[in-house]
Amino acid sequence: MASDPTSIAVSDDVKAIVKDKEAAGLAPVLSSTAEDDDLGISADGRAPTDEELHTLRRVPDKIPWSIYTIAFVELCERFSYYGTTAVFTNFIQQPLPPNSETGASYNIETGQAGALGLGQRTSFSLTTFNAFWQYTMPLFGAYVADSWLGRYRTIGAALGMDIIGHILLIISGLPPVIKNPNGALAAFTLGIITMGVGTGGFKPNVNPLIVEQLDLERMMIRTLPTGERVIVDPAATASRVYHYFYLFINLGALAGQLSMVYCEHYVGFWLSYTLPTIMLCFCPLVMLWGRRRYKRVPPAGSVLGRAFKIFALANKGRWSLNPVKTYKNLHDGTFWENVKPSKIQNKPKWMDFNDAWVDEVRRGFNACAVFMWYPLFWLCYNQINNNLISQAATMKLGGVPNDVLTNLNPFALIIMIPLMDTLVFPALRKLRINFTPIKRIAAGYFVAASAMIWACVLQYYLYKKSECGNYASGKMVGLDGEEVDCPNVEISVWAQTGSYVLIAFSEILASITSLEYAHSKAPANMRSMVQSVCLFMNAISSAIGFALVPLAGDPLLVWNYGVVAIAAAVGGLCFWLQFRGLDAQEDELNMLPKGDVGGHVAEPEVFEKKDSVA
Repeated sequence: MASDPTSIAVSDDVKAIVKDKEAAGLAPVLSSTAEDDDLGISADGRAPTDEELHTLRRVPDKIPWSIYTIAFVELCERFSYYGTTAVFTNFIQQPLPPNSETGASYNIETGQAGALGLGQRTSFSLTTFNAFWQYTMPLFGAYVADSWLGRYRTIGAALGMDIIGHILLIISGLPPVIKNPNGALAAFTLGIITMGVGTGGFKPNVNPLIVEQLDLERMMIRTLPTGERVIVDPAATASRVYHYFYLFINLGALAGQLSMVYCEHYVGFWLSYTLPTIMLCFCPLVMLWGRRRYKRVPPAGSVLGRAFKIFALANKGRWSLNPVKTYKNLHDGTFWENVKPSKIQNKPKWMDFNDAWVDEVRRGFNACAVFMWYPLFWLCYNQINNNLISQAATMKLGGVPNDVLTNLNPFALIIMIPLMDTLVFPALRKLRINFTPIKRIAAGYFVAASAMIWACVLQYYLYKKSECGNYASGKMVGLDGEEVDCPNVEISVWAQTGSYVLIAFSEILASITSLEYAHSKAPANMRSMVQSVCLFMNAISSAIGFALVPLAGDPLLVWNYGVVAIAAAVGGLCFWLQFRGLDAQEDELNMLPKGDVGGHVAEPEVFEKKDSVA
């Protein structure tokens, strides 16, 4: 999307708006630090000056208890999602074990769980389609929430659809159905499609809902008990919330994946699909409990149409057959300024918003542009859901299921997230090192690329040491002249640890940051839509993944991981070169005032005052 990269001078506007609110008793006084000190007045509660923005340490605010209940809902939903998807690869790829009616191997040392026996490429295609579908539907769910139902009601409806999808998966894994592979595949496919509709309504709305429970919306000065003056920063607060939100996600993912993998091997796929469904059923109960306790931003009608009309109007007359002229026209500093209502004499009827909302829309379009390189990041992450599981099946397992290694990813996140939040990020803030979202995201690309380099090197040695050479997952002629599975390579499956840990670290830098960036930069009445654009990048990545299907099998897997690593590194470099200028605008963008659309500022409904905890 074209956007104007020049700075937004909003500091004076922000102060003017806060002063106007102060007159109505809605905001604290904006006075300089020197005046406060001279008069002996406490600086607590006022907005920071420009000097303070560059000198004082920034800290997060307190977190309301209600946030943890929404995080628990996310934990249960992710348990259900990852608990089922963890066994998808074996369900599709591996054949039904001998003397098994449920798909269970009963003995991990001597058997491999499976059901449909459709092979690695089919497995890769179906799991990639699932990822594409799960991350495309949020565009629809976000539009419904922002325009008609609101986030809370959309989440409720989505959970109902999700439960139906999980029930269809249970049917596909029942012993009588597994005996008919075509029927099992049909129920399975219908199940993941229905689940995708549910996920589409849930994911883009739960992310903004959780941060909307925070009370602080603007930076303010506060004095700590130690006497130190600090800036309480909503961006730092949102960052902390999303880090622990992501922690809850991975607690659910770890518990779901680890337990369901063993259920798959020792009992059968029907149990691996049933237990996640039971966990999912807790979500509507918690949401019902929070019906009168959560802050809820009501839907504002179809503001998306207005946003695109503004964007189209801003582009008018700026395009030329000369690309140099077009670039200059799009980046002359007036792209958004010229379409503000105050600059237009004969305003069209649809222009029922103020200048502040145009600035918000500009910020939202910039955020969407930032996400455009994310498919190359997710291309790396998606390897842990299919190809790395298949790679593990060719290695020395030592009594560990081939799909249990995926749990190293959430396990690493559960350890690293608290460490980053309590040690690394506070240390950087104390050192006045501003590790901005743009810097974190760029670093995430390169860490993800290094994870794929690890997998690439490991695959090279698997081929080198396999008795079947470059067909490590294929078959060979046995002593009796019959074809048998190629024996596992004498390389421990734990050699994959590096890939999973590096991917986890890259998620902290890029994935978590994308959630907070989408929330902080989106207009209040378009937060679900901007979140859905962020999520949709994973769907695009899955579509790109389809192009790599020819590489997703022997003897080309070294090329598969190598190509993905190069793509992520190139994406990270291009991302940094294109968006490094946004670093200087971070504070100004976060301090933009809320816009007014149709005479309505998007303010949440507050049903009950909530206690807060540190």
